[in-house]
Amino acid sequence: MPELTNPRAERVASVRALAGRSARRRHGQFLAEGPQAVREAVRAEPAGTRRSVRDLYVTEESAERYPEIVAEAQDRGLRVHVGTPEVLAAMSPDAQQVLAVVEIRAWSMAEVLAARPRLVAVLAHVRDPGNAGTVIRAADAAGADAVVITAESVDLHNPKVVRATAGSIFHLPVVTGLPLDEVLAALRAAGLSVLAADGSGEHDLDDLLDAADRARAVAAADSGALAGSMVPGSPAPGIPAPDLSAPTAWVFGNEAWGLRPDDRTLADAVVRVPIRGSAESLNLAAAATVCLYASARAQR
Repeated sequence: MPELTNPRAERVASVRALAGRSARRRHGQFLAEGPQAVREAVRAEPAGTRRSVRDLYVTEESAERYPEIVAEAQDRGLRVHVGTPEVLAAMSPDAQQVLAVVEIRAWSMAEVLAARPRLVAVLAHVRDPGNAGTVIRAADAAGADAVVITAESVDLHNPKVVRATAGSIFHLPVVTGLPLDEVLAALRAAGLSVLAADGSGEHDLDDLLDAADRARAVAAADSGALAGSMVPGSPAPGIPAPDLSAPTAWVFGNEAWGLRPDDRTLADAVVRVPIRGSAESLNLAAAATVCLYASARAQR
């Protein structure tokens, strides 16, 4: 039976307040809304350590609809509270009657670099929460080792960002709040090449993939017969082409203006995603997905 029945209760108000940035900073907590996000938050709980999921809230109906979430939470010793639909709606109208309060995990660049990453996504001045969350989800799917959201970007724990990650926020490290130049210097010092994604880039992503495939074929055949062949559409001689099979950090810019000119100069190379049809451009998250999967394929 529901233990929480008053939508105006202090507990309800404190949970609802976590939708705001100031409350998240004050309490060091954020909301995981909806069954997918809550399921992944619960599954990410390591056994025998300090709990990051502080409280889980469901209704009788959602507990019956998602019994595996409740069962896994109880197996991990998490606190599960049952509220009325009105209480859950007051906490969050977007949670589908499944909600968790999670402690914020602050990742550092030192932790990311200690794991010797081979693929990292860097978001510079990205303001749209849906795009930021989708890039985190794409990075997770492509097997990236980390995501960095630089200063002046959207708050990682904005509820719209968390929902857009579809639970991937609990799968890989996400570093936040650092200036772009500091991030790229650290990644380069750790042996990663820095590629900026921009529609005016001098390198075509398809050409780089062709080159990576050719190099792999040459290595497999232990022969240099193909080494001198040119890749159609590749940059003019004298412009060094980046190696997609090498450890790489991809930098993605703002949705409206892309990467600032001074930010582009921080990269080792600027790469464009080819547009074959009549579309003017690709959405930021779509372009990031293409680039991350290209590196994942080349590194495979």
